[in-house]
Amino acid sequence: MVDSDRPTVSERADARGRVTIAEIAREAGVSVATVSKVLNGHAHVADGTRQKVEALLESHNYLRRRSRPTRTVGLVDLVLNELDSPWAVEVIRGAEETAAQHGSGLVVSAVHGRPADTLRWLDNLTRRGSDGVILAVTALTKGQRRKVQELGVPLVVVDPVGNPDPTIPSVGATNWHGGLAATQHLIELGHRRIGIITGPEDVLSARARLDGYRAALESAGIDVDPVLEVRGDFHHGTGFDGARHLFALPEPPTAVFASSDLQALGAYDAARSAELQVGRDLSIVGFDDLPIASWASPPLTTVRQPLSDMAAMAARIVMQGVDNVLTGGMRRIELATVLVERESTGRPPAR
Repeated sequence: MVDSDRPTVSERADARGRVTIAEIAREAGVSVATVSKVLNGHAHVADGTRQKVEALLESHNYLRRRSRPTRTVGLVDLVLNELDSPWAVEVIRGAEETAAQHGSGLVVSAVHGRPADTLRWLDNLTRRGSDGVILAVTALTKGQRRKVQELGVPLVVVDPVGNPDPTIPSVGATNWHGGLAATQHLIELGHRRIGIITGPEDVLSARARLDGYRAALESAGIDVDPVLEVRGDFHHGTGFDGARHLFALPEPPTAVFASSDLQALGAYDAARSAELQVGRDLSIVGFDDLPIASWASPPLTTVRQPLSDMAAMAARIVMQGVDNVLTGGMRRIELATVLVERESTGRPPAR
């Protein structure tokens, strides 16, 4: 049954001044991806389908993106939740250096996890006509992700919040291995009561680090004690509060694995408040190896994840075009983590 009250593509386009790829796809009876392939000159489209889509694009005066036969990328959008953190600085540095090497510009936006800011960014993205998008620890709804894909530009996610979308390339780190290495290091030093301050439950990397921590304990024959697992959010405040909670236990841990360097430094402050000397009375391991880790007193033992390299890899994928990268169905790249031993860890104190 046809709904006669439903506006045609032309009527919707007249109301907004433009027509979208999604509307062209609906009228042609094909997917958005097929229309995008026609627009970008891909070969794997049936001739009849291509002619139908081309005719609709022409009849609706669809404004095509400028032709890029050499796939030159002029402008890339990098989107983060926040800008005022050392983590964000490392990601921006990696993406900017790679974009500059390719003669491309980088637009950095922060959405602060707020829907209104995300919608504003999406509007700006459409007007700017960016050539690619890098999302860093930013969750988009399915509808918002579809809007980005309708632009027909490469989209890559760095350190995805939830389980990676198999249709979108993502770049991350070996977080499980990092959590395992951090905990094994403490076990090898003789610690048996090891606390953890986790990251947000909905963040994939945080869950992987927690799983690595648990795996290390289990492989060493140490029971996983839920009392020693404190939830955090990767920021200094939850590191401080989480460590204070652990220190107040009837049987406090002799070591703490903080799931980020910022949380580890919060645990440093909590240790000072409890008159504990880090490295002697208490061992602390972080995760990230931000520059501040080596400046801490004492310098922080931590798991290095190559944040700058992860962002650089995402930028390279955008520069080359997603279709030319990650061949063989590979849509997920994980860069190696490595434990960096410094002075914040040592043998447990004698009881």
